[in-house]
Amino acid sequence: MLFRKRSFHAFPLALALTVFATTTVFADPAITLTHVHGLSYSADGQQLLIPSHHGLAVFSKGRWSRAAGPAHDYMGFSATRDALYSSGHPAPRSGLTNPFGLIKSKDGGKTWQKLGLEGESDFHSLATSHGTNTVYVFNPHPNSRMKQSGIYYTRNDGLQWKRAAAQGLRGELNSLAVHPTDAGIVAAGTDQGLYLSRDAGESFEQLVGEMRVFAEAFDLDGQQLWFSTYAGEAGLVRVALKPGTALEMLSIPALGEDAVAYIAQNPVQRDEFAIATFKRSVFVSEDRGRNWTQIARDGATLP
Repeated sequence: MLFRKRSFHAFPLALALTVFATTTVFADPAITLTHVHGLSYSADGQQLLIPSHHGLAVFSKGRWSRAAGPAHDYMGFSATRDALYSSGHPAPRSGLTNPFGLIKSKDGGKTWQKLGLEGESDFHSLATSHGTNTVYVFNPHPNSRMKQSGIYYTRNDGLQWKRAAAQGLRGELNSLAVHPTDAGIVAAGTDQGLYLSRDAGESFEQLVGEMRVFAEAFDLDGQQLWFSTYAGEAGLVRVALKPGTALEMLSIPALGEDAVAYIAQNPVQRDEFAIATFKRSVFVSEDRGRNWTQIARDGATLP
């Protein structure tokens, strides 16, 4: 199993579903998504948040704004129902150590708590269990707490890390997602398919093969997995976790040489989903993926 951050044409990583508390915003009509490092809804379902290269961009009630808080370059941006977790790089002139290691915010990103590994690790693939605060990461290089590369998880905010054996996981890892209530259930997308573990990553079974999987996200009811693919054109697929369930191919806008990198569900209006692409386009559906409205195109935010 390998992991490497690359451009879309070389099939890069994707992240998991994230949801967190409401964040104060400031009007800014000239917001550009210079990068897209995640996708989430606020806990009240009123805001869609996107970590970009200079802090958080917010879409709410048809307009774009910037969130309050430091303009860090957040990576591995993921959240639970009561906290936000991230890795990444500090804002210029912040005086903070680069990279972050693992950090946590309990006030919607206004302030951050250090959870360890600062100056050592930048976790580009990080996923959380929405209801349990369990954090999974892919660690590409050894550090003071992780003696070798691989998938690790913590159930206590980084006080203890456990390496997952990941037996049966094949191919180059693109992304991770964690079940919202059972932190022992984790999904992984690779260049060889979609994999599922029910024992905290010790072993994986292949759910879907013969396709490259970039992003995956559990429905907040924990019954289905959404995932993205690319085989000549972008695809978005939904599959129930019950054995023998057929794949459901969803309709999405034509993306050309682009693919879905992130998937998020509104925790209040649960028929509403958002997707973001590697080339920084963003779409919202209010009917579980039957119809989509574009709110950003190639990084340019749309009114």
